Amino acid sequence: QVQLVESGGGLVQPGGSLRLSCAASGSIFRINAMGWYRQAPGKQRELVATMTTGGSTNYADSVKGRFIISRDNAKNTAYLQMSSLKPEDTAVYYCNADLWRRSGYGRADYWGQGTQVTVSS
Repeated sequence: QVQLVESGGGLVQPGGSLRLSCAASGSIFRINAMGWYRQAPGKQRELVATMTTGGSTNYADSVKGRFIISRDNAKNTAYLQMSSLKPEDTAVYYCNADLWRRSGYGRADYWGQGTQVTVSS
């Protein structure tokens, strides 16, 4: 089994900052990529940012220049530093990991439980 545990969400004023964390644990052989997605009420889940183990990143246009994804590969942890937050960033943020499991169980995609980010004055 593999678990992703997110933390760091909350309420912040427009223009403020938050840092999300996602720790992966369990029967992990190797992580290929970790990323963040978000889902606002009434909308589909969308990509926010992803990062491969090699360091390649991909950002949604809406967050470029404001959000930074990083990883601690030794700790199987990903972070999302969010700055200059806007009300339209309000959503549930989900962590995702694309990884290989131990003991020959193959490649799989895992999701965290989600953490709420609310940007409001």
